[in-house]
Amino acid sequence: MTNISSKEIRKQFIEFFESKGHKFVPSAPVVPADDPTLLFTNAGMNQFKPIFLGVEKRDYTRAVNSQKCIRVSGKHNDLEEVGHDTYHHTFFEMLGNWSFGDYYKSEAIAWAWELFTSVWKLPKDRLYATVYKSDEEAVELWTRGTDIDPSHILRFSEKDNFWEMGDTGPCGPCSEIHIDLTATGNGGKLVNSGNPEVIELWNLVFIQFNRNADRTLTELPAKHVDTGAGFERVARVLQGKSSNYDIDLFAEIIAGIEREVKSKYAGHPSPEAFRVIADHIRMLTFSITDSAIPGNDGRGYVLRRILRRAAMYGRKLNMHEPFIYKLVGDVVTAMGDAFPEIKARREFVEKTIRNEEEGFNKTLDRGIELFDDIVKKMGSDKRISGPDVFKLYDTFGFPADMTRVMATERGLDIDEEKFEEEMAAQKKRSREEGKKIFINKDVKWINLSKDQKTAFLGYDTLESSSKLIKYYRTGEVMQLVFDQTPFYAESGGQVGDQGFARIGDRSFEIWDTQKNGDHVIHYADDVEIIEISEGGAALQVSPNHRLSTIKNHTATHLLHSALRLVLGTHVHQAGSVVEPYRLRFDFSHNDKISADEIYRIESMVQEKIFENITLQHHRNIPIAEAKKLGALSFFGDKYGDFVNIVQFGEYSKEFCGGVHVPFTGRIGFFKIVSESSVASGVRRIEAITGSIAEEFFREESRITEKIRHTLNCKSGEIAHKIDHLLSDKKLLEKELTELRLQSVTAKLDELVSSARESAGFKVVSAKLDLPPGVDLRSVGDSLREKLRTGVGLLVSDLQMVCVVTDDLIRDKKLNAGSLVKEIAKIAGGSGGGKPHLATAGIRDISKVSEVINAVYNLVK
Repeated sequence: MTNISSKEIRKQFIEFFESKGHKFVPSAPVVPADDPTLLFTNAGMNQFKPIFLGVEKRDYTRAVNSQKCIRVSGKHNDLEEVGHDTYHHTFFEMLGNWSFGDYYKSEAIAWAWELFTSVWKLPKDRLYATVYKSDEEAVELWTRGTDIDPSHILRFSEKDNFWEMGDTGPCGPCSEIHIDLTATGNGGKLVNSGNPEVIELWNLVFIQFNRNADRTLTELPAKHVDTGAGFERVARVLQGKSSNYDIDLFAEIIAGIEREVKSKYAGHPSPEAFRVIADHIRMLTFSITDSAIPGNDGRGYVLRRILRRAAMYGRKLNMHEPFIYKLVGDVVTAMGDAFPEIKARREFVEKTIRNEEEGFNKTLDRGIELFDDIVKKMGSDKRISGPDVFKLYDTFGFPADMTRVMATERGLDIDEEKFEEEMAAQKKRSREEGKKIFINKDVKWINLSKDQKTAFLGYDTLESSSKLIKYYRTGEVMQLVFDQTPFYAESGGQVGDQGFARIGDRSFEIWDTQKNGDHVIHYADDVEIIEISEGGAALQVSPNHRLSTIKNHTATHLLHSALRLVLGTHVHQAGSVVEPYRLRFDFSHNDKISADEIYRIESMVQEKIFENITLQHHRNIPIAEAKKLGALSFFGDKYGDFVNIVQFGEYSKEFCGGVHVPFTGRIGFFKIVSESSVASGVRRIEAITGSIAEEFFREESRITEKIRHTLNCKSGEIAHKIDHLLSDKKLLEKELTELRLQSVTAKLDELVSSARESAGFKVVSAKLDLPPGVDLRSVGDSLREKLRTGVGLLVSDLQMVCVVTDDLIRDKKLNAGSLVKEIAKIAGGSGGGKPHLATAGIRDISKVSEVINAVYNLVK
């Protein structure tokens, strides 16, 4: 079936299980909305977790879908393997079918075999089924329910064929289907060995047990099926390819990379660079679409790391300017039909990625040069020092794993421990983020005419005929100064304009505009400007970039006024960023803004937008006259004797040299997306406007409707319904914690009854696996009560608790605090506490056995 497309494979999988009574359930977002334990959705079952846990029921018992997943770590998804082998990915699709207390092993196995061999015609002699070592039922079903070669049914232990949701909870044996892609077809011995030629295609999980805190298993009241087939792997096999990256799903994306780098993937000396970038742009497109944004923490840091890793591999393809954002359209072409949300958010994703690229690309080459210098100075040493790794991170934004990649390519490693020490010691050291152009005032310009001030025409027009008066070429960047320009130079938080220029027969992009004294400097890629005596030029500002930016700038003024009216006149601007796709506003205020205040502020701004107030632009008026008008000074601008004032009726008057919409109605929609603390006494609001806000409202409406449908209630009843559910959940969690504590307490009875004696009294010393929510100190208190007279030491994870009964404190002068300090030293930890109960941490987990045994001698 080598001519079958990925779209057809996905369609056939879904339709096959729909014919078996399954309901198609769309993929959940890759950013989990209701599971704080996950950075990203990493399996098809994530959205069905409440059903498996028994806290939710739905109107169907069979489901099928193709779930978009992100995995950036773990034993089967090592980031450093992505792109370097044929089948690892950060983003992938998981084809899955589920039974919630409906069918079980028999149907799951029979249907998987039917789809693989009857529909997709996979060669039966190349397929292997693995089962859990003691799952005789699965062996019987494979043997009698299919025509698989019995010798191809292989048994494995818990590591490979027993699936668990966590340390406790639903679990069960699983049966995997592997395919032998070796040339000889004799690869059965390579199953589960990690060989890329014998790979797992499908995992059938049979959830029938609950794992208890003491590691025992209890039969569940209902049995479930949870399956997952790697879509890219299945497509690779069905399309007869030797790599996941050769399937049609990646063809559009790799072709896009070839287009941008002007080089072919086939035969390239660094093919892994194509694969890494192709994988990472998929991950970035889907995660940003689903509202993850690159940043310094959590999933935001993961995105930033992935994007920077892609940019690094771009250097192997000789790419030194932002280009990754240009591949978003190729991802949309390849996958937009199956996941239309990436079509709707394409522009936003492109802008987000481009902004990140621009911020990082300006330092990446210099960072690589520094890395090369570090390696040269190392001589025969094979380990890069922690301070050097930190310097790359702090100065150039290289996460340690990126430095590790570069080091590995040279046969080196890095001093992880010393790097972490550097991070801890200098964690507040700032590093430049985002796009920032520094103007070198000492450059030697090429002057074409008498130097003069640049006249700004951009308040009234987006284009002009101008005269090039001087320019400067540095590296691959050209800086141009004209006698007049419609381009607004970055100032007062508003980013510089972008657009185009034409000089003679040369047309080129202006990608940023900055100020240097009386000059406006236009930045462009290096272009050959044939000597033009007059230096004439036609300049054109990008209308979309300008309009999106000024919508946000005007909204910032409206927001400032709303904040002062709602929170008080103490509010003053403390900084702002105005870009095409968002605004950020910092202001003086001590307290967190309440949800009600946010609502009032947002509503006030939107009301002024709907009033469609006309802009009154007071230009170049004496500052004294401006102050009489009652205008507020705007943060970041320096004011001379003459100033500009931007006024919208009596609602907003501010000093501002920026560019604005002529009527507030042009803003469209306004939405606050976050409110946070920046520093003591300074808060920050981020907001969106225009089409981005409109899309946000549409998505909120869709989500609200989905929630309303799920809860089977009217929109106005949603909050009450959720409060009720959360109340029930809290009660159930409390009951669950009590039950878990009871199970641990029962274990204590056993420990006390079998306790050793030392110095004439009982001594309990043991390691416990505590279930979630159970506090080790509480368990220690319970043990102390049960001992009556004695000493106890309990170890769980990297903590320990020591208890001493009152009579021994009084008569034997034993002290739990002193004991725990001595015991903790064995494992490199420390701690202390009161005479009756004390705790300590453990640093060296390999010393746990020594810790447990040490208490007997210490008591003596």
